[in-house]
Amino acid sequence: MSLADDMHDLGRKAREASRVLLQTPTAQKDRALLAAAAAIRARADSILAANRRDMEEASAADLSEALLDRLLLNPARVEAMAKGVETVARLPDPVGHRLDAWDVAANGLHIEKLAVPLGVIAVIYESRPNVTADAGALCLKSGNAAILRGGSESFHSSQAILHALHEGLRDAGLPEDAIQLVPTTDREAVGLLLGMTEFVDVVVPRGGVSLNERVRQESRVPTLLHLAGNCHTYIHAAADATTAVAVTHNAKLRRTGVCGATESILIDRAVLKTIGAAVVKDLLDNGCELRGDAEVQKLDARIKQAHEEDWSTEYLASIVSVKMVGGIDEALAHIARYGSHHTDAIITEDKDAAQRFTAAVDSAIVLVNASTQFADGGEFGFGAEIGIATGRLHARGPVGLKQLVTYKYVLTTARDGGAIRAG
Repeated sequence: MSLADDMHDLGRKAREASRVLLQTPTAQKDRALLAAAAAIRARADSILAANRRDMEEASAADLSEALLDRLLLNPARVEAMAKGVETVARLPDPVGHRLDAWDVAANGLHIEKLAVPLGVIAVIYESRPNVTADAGALCLKSGNAAILRGGSESFHSSQAILHALHEGLRDAGLPEDAIQLVPTTDREAVGLLLGMTEFVDVVVPRGGVSLNERVRQESRVPTLLHLAGNCHTYIHAAADATTAVAVTHNAKLRRTGVCGATESILIDRAVLKTIGAAVVKDLLDNGCELRGDAEVQKLDARIKQAHEEDWSTEYLASIVSVKMVGGIDEALAHIARYGSHHTDAIITEDKDAAQRFTAAVDSAIVLVNASTQFADGGEFGFGAEIGIATGRLHARGPVGLKQLVTYKYVLTTARDGGAIRAG
């Protein structure tokens, strides 16, 4: 069979599995998820062995430190995967939830708006093998069949995790085709997947700029796009010094390779030489490279000169751009020009300034006195996420269970007895 035939077969099986899941009760889905979590723990050694193989190949291919960090699995991360699947099992099932209901007196109809699965979801991701578990679990709980296409660098890890998910599906009497992994690293498979309108209902890319741009340009299937995570932290004139240093440190350095990491810091002129200087020193002393404008460079000789491209760069490394702004208006204008509508934060004790910032910043997630690294489905209480959607339609922010359903209207007669006809 050709690759096109293989992908067609993958899509056909996913569509058939989605029809089964459409009628699968919550208890059966939860049983599959709990069994899958147990299988992840039981298969931890084989998952870690597969990951070591991926890490060796990725290191030989000279992958960046950020990508290697995303790829790496260890016992703690495997356990976190298992706990994440268990958390999804404990979450309320969104399928069948009544979103609205009303009676229409003029025609005697009772109308209900009910949540239903999207159908078949294709998730395309890079490096992070844990997405295999997260995406598979979320799609299953929300009644969707999943076609997963992990990055070539995480191929063996994802296969090992998939075996555990399939064990859970078998235990619950559900088809293994409910969660499938594209069985090749051939990039042509992505192009075929993006054109499978007969079988795929939604595509969710989770990766870097090049992946998201390719999906945006080539997909004939509706997408939940996640563009670059050029996240900002703005230190307002009314910021608390201790909060500013602690939050900015976490936002940049907790994990530099995640999409919620702060990539640009804006410091109000009024506190540049006080709070700003403390923030700058903390980051420099902890190994972060700073690229600043002329005013920021005066704070420390270690700060490099920032260039125009720095203001729009997602570094995914221990590098951050720093700019002085003349006030909240200038900060908002900078974010509007260079931001990616992902996540932006303000550090301030001024409630009016905080309210203005949260109202004016056009991003999926806006924070006050909190780290941008809270941009995560787990932190939101979603259990896990497929990605962060930065668009404006259907879903925005972390894509969890409630974002993986659509709805339909069910109409019945509100009157007792007799058929009701239109017209």
